[in-house]
Amino acid sequence: MKAEYINPFLESARMVIEQMVQIRPSTGQLAIRDIKFQDNHVWIQIGLTGQMNGDIVFGLSESVALKIISAMMGGFVITEIDDMGKSAISELGNMISGNASTMLYNQGVHVDITPPRIVDAKVTTFGTKRALAVPLIMEGIGELEIQVLIA
Repeated sequence: MKAEYINPFLESARMVIEQMVQIRPSTGQLAIRDIKFQDNHVWIQIGLTGQMNGDIVFGLSESVALKIISAMMGGFVITEIDDMGKSAISELGNMISGNASTMLYNQGVHVDITPPRIVDAKVTTFGTKRALAVPLIMEGIGELEIQVLIA
C-alpha cells in the first residue's frame, strides 16, 4: 500500500466538502489500521478497478451524516437518514471518488470506480484486513474518515 494512493481522495474530499457544505476540512493523522467498522456510522463503499484494485470507504457517524445531508439539502434540517438521505450521502462519496479518479488519471494511473453503496457494518467483509486511513475534520460538524483498501 502506498500513502500517495490516498492523496487524490483527500484533495478531492476537501474540494467537494467545501463546495457542498461550505466548510474547509482539515486533515487528521494518516494511519495504517485494521479495518473495523463502528456501529451507528454510515459507511459508503466505492470499488476501484484498473491499475488500482480495491475499495475506498468513507465512514462517518450518523450525526455527522445528518449534518452533511442537511447542508446538501440547502440547510433543511434532516433528523433521520431515509432513502433520500442515503442517496445524498452516497452521491457525496461518488463525487469525491469521481474527482479523485480524474486526478489519478491525470497522474498516469488509470482507475475506474463502481457506483457507491451504503454498507452494513455487521455483514460487510473485505479481502484485505488493513487500510490506509485518514480523518477529515470539519469544524462544527465532526469527522469523515477515508479508508483506502488496495489489494
